[in-house]
Amino acid sequence: MLASQRRSVILELVEQAGAVKVSELVDRLGVSDMTIRRDIDRLSGEGLLERVHGGALAVGERSTEEPSFSAKAQLQRPQKQAIARAAAGRVEPGSAIGISAGTTTYELARAVADVPDLTVVTNSVPVAQLLHESRTPGQTVVLTGGVRTPSDALVGPVAVSSLRSLHVDQLFLGAHGVDDRAGLTTPNLVEAETNRALIASARRVCVLADASKWGRIGLSTFADLQDIDLFVTDEGLSERARTALHDLVGKLEIVHTTTGARS
Repeated sequence: MLASQRRSVILELVEQAGAVKVSELVDRLGVSDMTIRRDIDRLSGEGLLERVHGGALAVGERSTEEPSFSAKAQLQRPQKQAIARAAAGRVEPGSAIGISAGTTTYELARAVADVPDLTVVTNSVPVAQLLHESRTPGQTVVLTGGVRTPSDALVGPVAVSSLRSLHVDQLFLGAHGVDDRAGLTTPNLVEAETNRALIASARRVCVLADASKWGRIGLSTFADLQDIDLFVTDEGLSERARTALHDLVGKLEIVHTTTGARS
């Protein structure tokens, strides 16, 4: 197992249980005590957990806290990849799509990188770079300007202004948090405004969000769930959340991470 995969497992275990012991991680991952401690030190330094004697604790998340792109990319990676593959099946050659900033939407970009004659509008620096490097015939990437955030999104008046004159067939949208009352949220006020502009540019809005996003609430709401045409998530979503989403969004699609099946 790679170090990045190992740290992703540690973060998931801490998130699920609230705390974890070094000894438990040694048994679970089959590596040395020293390796686990180094992993915890690394994750603690990135602000993803709190290091304590003999283990680690989950960090109490604040509504304004905005983790970096690289930190978020380590979390729920298999779920994000399965969600992205399912959503990518809806992208047709010759269409125009929008891709918002985020780590799940980055996986979506990876999944559509070989679709020919595709026009992609994005405010994500990593997404634009990935698609530029793919050099797929006929593919055009439009990167909005703006101020770069910790999550590698370009936001602000320049981004909003450029989006007002653009129109895409469908938008693939990520979210920091999803809640049945708060809707889709982000800890960044300016990013919320830019996401609203992305939504306004699209005929159809598809949200890509793994189950861990449910119940998390950022500082600013940028969309109500009733505004979402399709919501793609993974099988870890609770029954209560499934019921709420069925009632609110246009269509809910559950992707099974191990099999790739949809429901």
